[in-house]
Amino acid sequence: MLKRVFVSPDPGRSRLRFAARAVLGIGLAVAACGVAGTSLVGAITGGLAALLALFTVTDATVRGQAVTTALLPVVGLPVLTAAAALHDLPVARDLTFLAVVGAGVYARRWGPRGHSLGVFAFMTFFIAQFLHATTDRLPEMYAAVLLSVATAAAVRFGLWCYERRLPPPAAPAPPVGTGLARITTRQAVQATAGAGFALVVGQLVSDQRWYWAVGATWWVFVNTTSRGETLVRGFRRVLGTVVGIGLGFLIAFPLAGAAVPTAVLAAACVFGIFYTAAVSYTWMMLCVTLLAELLYGLLGFLSPGLLALRLVETGVGALGAALAVLFVLPVTTHAVTDAWIQRALRCVHACTAEAAARLAGNEGADPAHRVAELEQLLGRVRLSLSPLVHPLNPMRGRKRRARRVLALLDDCAREIRGLVAVAADPEASHDARLAAACWRVETAVEALTGGGRVPAHAQGAHTAEPALAHLHGLERALTELAAPLRAPSGSPLAGA
Repeated sequence: MLKRVFVSPDPGRSRLRFAARAVLGIGLAVAACGVAGTSLVGAITGGLAALLALFTVTDATVRGQAVTTALLPVVGLPVLTAAAALHDLPVARDLTFLAVVGAGVYARRWGPRGHSLGVFAFMTFFIAQFLHATTDRLPEMYAAVLLSVATAAAVRFGLWCYERRLPPPAAPAPPVGTGLARITTRQAVQATAGAGFALVVGQLVSDQRWYWAVGATWWVFVNTTSRGETLVRGFRRVLGTVVGIGLGFLIAFPLAGAAVPTAVLAAACVFGIFYTAAVSYTWMMLCVTLLAELLYGLLGFLSPGLLALRLVETGVGALGAALAVLFVLPVTTHAVTDAWIQRALRCVHACTAEAAARLAGNEGADPAHRVAELEQLLGRVRLSLSPLVHPLNPMRGRKRRARRVLALLDDCAREIRGLVAVAADPEASHDARLAAACWRVETAVEALTGGGRVPAHAQGAHTAEPALAHLHGLERALTELAAPLRAPSGSPLAGA
């Protein structure tokens, strides 16, 4: 886990800049709330709103990010109003919270913007419970949200908009469908059912901190698709919470809410949340837990009993998510991963065709954007296969096959990157053997995605021609993929 965070590559230092900008934006937002004269509750509301504005907005273009950021208060303030108005009406409050959960997950069908707005709506309701918001606090909380989102936007799109110098990231759309065949619809039902379980059991555990259980269920469903992904994410959430609570006894308790050291450590936690989010959910949850402990220290509520309660409520929420994905419209790991693998293989073919066309003299062909798309698709494959390659997975045969699939897909990506680099060389010349090699790659991809027989790899002499060398390597990897993908059990994921 340590290696994954601190040795994981950070191309262009994007994670470092992402985290550093978050600390700056949230710090300025909290400072702006202080200058505006808000109370501690207002400052915490503003800081969390800025955190969400900087963390959840992931549109492909800067313009799209700016539009989504501007829409956050449009969605969040009505939800905040409802949460405060229903504070003393438990049944109506609980039903409204579940409705927000379902709508927030369902909104993912509209892509990154729907996802961002759904997360912001849910977290606005959650923050209202966390701070025990009532209608008399609404004007201050409105001002804090608007001021903080505006400050975060000024930092993100004005002071430090490093995305303007980067090409738009490829963002492959999720598998589509209609009705209950659409994964986002099934997940909305699952999340609502899981949150309902967490809400009821969480209130039996504590009538004051029950919302922690609902929050745990919600965040387990974020960025997951299949039941395997959700179960692994639930395990990592509990693990990160346990370690974070242990650190809380060593760090948060000795501070006893002291303002300056708490602010410094809170900034470090924010940095950790943003820096580790892309590579380790466990580490991110550790930082989230420690940040929550520091905030409770500021509010004067921190106690050993509170930390024990947080652990129990987190376990209840993770259990609710697990029960939902196992028994309510389950989406199997096999179905999801098979779809992402097939899309990755089709992208491999498209990359090959574009590169070959470029080498043949077609200057309009541009395989570079296909490479970015392939990286995104392989990221989704890795996420989908994570339950099978998890150290605690007892099914060793499926674990070996899943690891073999990942290794061969990584080989494909490496050969594609090399081929595209050769094609980008203006002096690279077309070799007549390229057409035959590309045809074999096309045939192999069609066989792997269509169920046909994968032709044997042509074992020819090693060639000094770089493009051909990459194509031969790609052909070999595709041929070898047939074995783990066509295992007797049906696939490396069958039954998962």
